[in-house]
Amino acid sequence: MTAQASDADRRVLVRPEWLQGTVSAVFSAVGFEADDADKIAAALVEADLRGVSSHGVMLVPMYVERLNAGGVTRERELDILFDAGAAMVADARGGMGQLSSPQAMGHAIERAGRHGIGLVSVRNAHHFGAASRWAMQAGQAGCIGIAMSNTTPLMPAPGGAERIVGNNPLAIAVPTKAGVEIVLDMALSAVALGKIRLAASAGRSIPETWATDSSGTPTTDPEEAVLGMLLPAAGHKGFGLALMIDVLTGVLSGGGWGDQVRPLYREPDRPNDCAHLFLAIDPELMGGVESFRLRSSGLAARVRGSATAPGVNRLHLPGEIEAERAAYQRRHGVLIERSGLDGLLEAARAAGVVVPAGGVLS
Repeated sequence: MTAQASDADRRVLVRPEWLQGTVSAVFSAVGFEADDADKIAAALVEADLRGVSSHGVMLVPMYVERLNAGGVTRERELDILFDAGAAMVADARGGMGQLSSPQAMGHAIERAGRHGIGLVSVRNAHHFGAASRWAMQAGQAGCIGIAMSNTTPLMPAPGGAERIVGNNPLAIAVPTKAGVEIVLDMALSAVALGKIRLAASAGRSIPETWATDSSGTPTTDPEEAVLGMLLPAAGHKGFGLALMIDVLTGVLSGGGWGDQVRPLYREPDRPNDCAHLFLAIDPELMGGVESFRLRSSGLAARVRGSATAPGVNRLHLPGEIEAERAAYQRRHGVLIERSGLDGLLEAARAAGVVVPAGGVLS
């Protein structure tokens, strides 16, 4: 491993609008219509704004490599395979998850408005970035939103030494009277693989509770961890929940599951073949939207107003820190990893994009 870098050395402050424009220009240059390139860029930049850098612009070089190699397509429209009213099965045809996911959740929201609940299962999909974005799409429409995905196997069964199941992210967004205030977004590993890749790029060690090497021994070396296995959050509980998400996404949709879901950073010419599930629940089904918002607001207030431990000044709802960070960084600039910026600029150069000056603030 390289020597560890200081925070000042490894993070860069950039203008959000410059970042959005640069990412969009890259995807336009590699074959997307301007509107679709903007949608992809907005999803990636929002992840960085919320402080989820592992799902932000650091993904651009990998996405571009897979696009150029054929492992992800430029298909933009979902193919509806099965429609049962409240439930649908769709085929993403290997297209970018940032394009297929808003369509799928849009269908779920529309069906929830008609039936009280809308469920859309998507197969032949590609990585969709931060799951919270799609759950919040439903939340902003007044529904409870749930989004989940399976990933290539990264975690062993408890006591095992073989990758069996992915870390399979899950997001749930809940509207209140003040907006979408409660947002859970979690992967089922102790930490996302992207954070380990960031640590490797920056030359930082990782906690030994995050991952193992290829033999199943816990490691603090992120490069060994990338070749090894992630450890599940909460041990057997995290593994069990990840396994059930594999059922609800890949097995249910007829798409990829287990090791049928291929890695993103290897074999760029082969489809990722992950699967997604999007669920919208209209609170009107349970007695009315306004009464639900009143109750969910009361729950939010109860959490914030509960007793604090010594030395703790404030309690937060799930997603509240990320929302406040995003609001601040939209005004003052977004911090991204220097390695992520370097990768973006190299991808822009390779695609023939002229990047305007003035984007980097410090």
